[in-house]
This record gives sequence, structure tokens and C-alpha cells, in this order.
Amino acid sequence: STLRACPSCNSSFPELDPRLFSYNSKHGWCTNCCGTGVDIPKWMKEPEVDVAEMEFSGLEEGDDEVVCTACNGQRLNPTALAVRYKNHSIAAYSKLSVDEFARYVGDLKLVGREAEIGRDIVSELGSRLAFLHDVGLGYLTLERGAPTLSGGEAQRIRLASQLGSNLRGVCYVLDEPSIGLHPRDNGVLLDMLNALRDKGNTVVVVEHDEETIRRADQVLDLGPGAGTRGGLLVAQGNATTLMADANSVTGRCLREPLLHPLHQRAAVDDDTPAIEVKGASLHNLKHVSARLPLGRLAVVTGVSGSGKSTLARDILHTNLKRLVGNDGATEIKRQSKTAKEPSTSRRTLSSSDLLGCDVITGWQAVGRVLEVDQTPIGKTPRSCPATYVGFWDTIRKLFAETETAKLRGWGAGRFSFNTGDGRCPACEGAGQQTIAMNFLADVKVLCDVCDGKRFNAETLTATWRDKSIADVLAMEVDEAVGFFAAHPSIAHPLKLLQDVGLGYLTLGQPSPTLSGGEAQRIKLVTELAKVKTDPAARAARFKQPHTLYVLDEPTVGLHMADVEKLIVVLHRLVEASNTVLVIEHDLDVMAEADWLVDLGPEGGEQGGNVVYQGSVAGILKTDTHTGRALRNFLDRHSRATPRITSSDSHISKLTEK
Repeated sequence: STLRACPSCNSSFPELDPRLFSYNSKHGWCTNCCGTGVDIPKWMKEPEVDVAEMEFSGLEEGDDEVVCTACNGQRLNPTALAVRYKNHSIAAYSKLSVDEFARYVGDLKLVGREAEIGRDIVSELGSRLAFLHDVGLGYLTLERGAPTLSGGEAQRIRLASQLGSNLRGVCYVLDEPSIGLHPRDNGVLLDMLNALRDKGNTVVVVEHDEETIRRADQVLDLGPGAGTRGGLLVAQGNATTLMADANSVTGRCLREPLLHPLHQRAAVDDDTPAIEVKGASLHNLKHVSARLPLGRLAVVTGVSGSGKSTLARDILHTNLKRLVGNDGATEIKRQSKTAKEPSTSRRTLSSSDLLGCDVITGWQAVGRVLEVDQTPIGKTPRSCPATYVGFWDTIRKLFAETETAKLRGWGAGRFSFNTGDGRCPACEGAGQQTIAMNFLADVKVLCDVCDGKRFNAETLTATWRDKSIADVLAMEVDEAVGFFAAHPSIAHPLKLLQDVGLGYLTLGQPSPTLSGGEAQRIKLVTELAKVKTDPAARAARFKQPHTLYVLDEPTVGLHMADVEKLIVVLHRLVEASNTVLVIEHDLDVMAEADWLVDLGPEGGEQGGNVVYQGSVAGILKTDTHTGRALRNFLDRHSRATPRITSSDSHISKLTEK
């Protein structure tokens, strides 16, 4: 009908508009699901409804999403779906992968009026699809939701959009674009950056990746240290120039790369206690089984989008945290009572108890599951390394024992900057004040009453070894190690902070000023401080429940020199009879693994399989992406004998180097 109306039912339709085919626009989205493709709570569709007065029908955490019954998950309204091109709606085309749709577009034979209309459209489609293919994303479907993309996939999509823009004279600034990328994908990324440069653009990259540094036209190396010890331009030039500069830490790492193994790899055989996951089918995992040996450093590898986070975090971490926590204990007790068995009985749980898999066995040896990520250790300036790691209370007790404190009747609470009469009343112990700005972001300035010392003048009259409590907060970790040498409960965690490369931090460093890598290492130190080094305790491995640590790409934001220190920390956790599970793309970490689980062979629907699990030596014999990358890497970074036999005795020497 040229009138866009039906004389039988008296229905009419507006003139076709591009917005009609967008599920991000109210003109095109399904009114039932607002373009999400799944059922959503009523309050999302009707913001004026008082949520407190209605029954919330949203999804609970862990529940499966329910496909929208109105549009059958196609996201668009009936009018949009009724428009067809060559007998297919736009929703049908969006279900195709990038490569499938590219082939379809390439095979289109347009003639006459269609050819005139579609000439530029088909050309543009072909070039944009080609860019997505070139960055290794040909397996993604066009309708893929952004929350389901891995970090590496999202990164490459953004870069592909810039390649497709064909702009010239643009300055692109990228902050660690290699995050989330497998070495195979990293090579694709570097080729893309070179393509942007070759088009006449300037590409500025903040990066720690060795291959990126080696391929850069110009490198600006800042340092020489971190924190207050950095901030200088140490060296500038290409990689060869940096390697010739004795003051450049980056140059030293390029000149004298880390050799593996740092630590004697622990063997894994059929008798090694292990957690086994069977029938893992969440997201793109294809009913796979995987083994996690206990008391080992296990690394999950694979190209971007292969299912690493799904297996390690969504299935293993989520299920184990519930099983070994209060929820799990309650569930096991209930099952045991029904089966008339002791609550401590080890059993294989049914699929109804688990998320994303059929069976998990061997988990009973784990007493605690902890994810160590790079989120801040606190949201306010009152949180700092001293309070988070836990030795600040001991320091306050020392000051409560001083002569001044005893004469004035002060207890340890007087030396707290969070509460009590000892803190500065103006800033309430924060050391800084927030000034509200009209039409601008709030500004934080140093407290003009206490000058950032957090305490009032009277409290500062109490000194221990000629230092006030504010002086101690302002101490760097390196200085504090010697200052508190006679107090092991304080000196031990300080030494650990020094060992992981955080000697430049002050004890009172506000947590908002810490980087993600610094925050993560502080969390690891907190765990190391709990480790018992008693040989008898180590000999009793697995007789007592131990901790399973889960880390998702802990090398993010770390310089090559810091990665070395991180590896030693991970080994120390394992030596203390714990299990460490790491999702990682960094080849230095992969090369140190006792056990590798490699997913793939590709990403998305072409991934989701366990292509290898076993030792580093075993994967070197395979033709997987990880196997090839590790072979090339270890050709330059391997040693005949292990460098460290006991991390406890050598970590200080390693840090000094």
C-alpha cells in the first residue's frame, strides 16, 4: 500500500525512518522489554511508579534471564520486524556473525534501482565488516550485547571504529590498550596502531607491554622509581636507546629479560588433590570439564573471548564461594539431614545446586575462597596501607605507652584519626577538606588547621622515638621497616610491603591516590601477613582447610619489573599451602604456572572448549595459540635451572636487584 494503511483492519503506519530499526530508540524498540530482548522490571518501563509500593519482578542475582515473550528476544516492535529485505527482517540479519554477514554482503547482486540506492551502503558495510574481521572479531554476532563482551573484544571494537573513520591528523591517546589481550590478539592490536599511524595520525600509548615498547617509534621512560621517587624523564628514544641507558629500569628489563622458571614448578599427577568441574555450559562454554590442582599456581589462558572469566570467575569462584561459605554450609547440612549422613560428608552436588555446571568435586579441602582484585582498598582518605594491612592498631598501642600519654591518661583510642578526641576537629581526621564548587567538580584541599597531619596539636605532643603519630603516618615504608625493626608484628607486614615493591608508599597514603596495581599488592600483603611459615604447618598440607585465591589479570598496570615481584608473591602464597588461580595473558606469569588450563581455540562461539590442560612443558608441544606464543617467548626467556628454590630466603635479594 502506498498509503501505509490497511483498509481491512484500519491500521496505519508512519513513514519508514532509520530510528524505527533501532532498539535504542523508542520509535523502534519493543515496548515490553524496552529493546533489551529480556523481561525487565515494571519500574524500568514506568519510572513514575513507586518501587517501594509494588512487587519487584526483576531478576535476582544468579537467576537466568527470561527472553521477552512479546518480541521473542528480537528487541524491536512488530512494525519494525514486519519490514523485510529479501524476505528477512533486520533482526534476522543481526543474528549473523560478522564473517557470515560479510559473505552475504559480498554476494549481493544489485541491479537497477537497488544498485543506485545501495551502492554506497554496501561499500560502507563491506569496509566496516572488514575492519572487524581484521581485528579478529569475525566470530561476533552483530546483535551481541556489550555487557557480554570481554575487555579485549570491546577494546578492538573501539579501535576498529576508528580505523573505519578514515580520519587524518588525529592524535589518539590510549591507556594500556593491551589489557585483556592474548599475545596473539596483541599482535593484531599493534598492527592496527601502525595502520592508524600510517594514515597520518599520531598515536600516544601508555603501556607496559614488552612487544609494544619494542615496536614503538619513540619511547618516553619515566622514573627512576615510583611515587615521590619518580616523575622524571629518565630516557627517550627507541627500544635500543633505552637498553643502552643505565638509568632506565625499562631498558634493563629489555636488556636483561626475566628468565624462567623463577621457582621450581611443582609436579601434578593423578594423585594430586584437585577440584574438578564437569559439564560447564555457561555463556559460550560447551559442556567442558576442567581440573584445578590444589596447592599449585594454576593459570587460565586463551584468546580474548574464549571463556576464561566464565570458567574461573562465574563458575568456579561463584560456586565455591557459596559452597565453602555460610550459604554452602547451610545447604550441605540440609542435604545431610535428609540423607541421614554426617554434615561433614564429602559428596558430589547435583546440578540444581550449582551455577553453570553439572558437578564440582574436591572442593571440601578448601576452607576459604577470596578474589584479590584491583578495586580500591577504601573509598575515603581515612583508608590507608597502615589501617588496611592491620598494623596501625599496634602502632597506636605503642604511642599509648609513651610517657606523655600515660601522664595525660590517653589510651590507644586517642591516636585514632577516625574517631575520638585526638583527631583534627576541622577535617575530622581526613587531613583534607572538600570544597563544593558551583557547576564544577568538588575540590579537595589540604586542611589548613592541621596542615594535613590529621591530629590536633595536643595529640602531637606525644612522641615515640622522637616521632609524633603524624610523623609515623608520613613515613615511607622503606624508612618504617628499620624504625619498627624491634617490633615484629609491625616490621613483618612492612617488610612484605617493601618486598612487593611498595617501599615508596607512606603508611598514611590515602587509598583514593593508589593505583589498581598498588591496591592489589596491598591486598596480597594482607594475605601474606597471615601466612604461617612453620615447617610443621606446611607438612600438614590439606589436613586443614586452606585458601583458594582467584586473581583476574593481576598484571594489569604493572611494569615488567613489578611483574617479577608479583610472581614471587604468588609463589609464596602457594608455598604456604594455598591454591592460586590466575586468569592471565602475561607470558611471564604463564611461564611460571604449575598447571595451565587453555581455552579456545578461538573466541566467542568458536571458543568455549578446553584445548589443553597440564604443565607448561606439555603446552609447548601443542599447536594452540598459547602454545605457539609460549614457545617463542621461552626461546628468549628460559633458563636451565630454577632461579629461586625458596622464595622466603631470596625475596629480599630479588627486591634489591
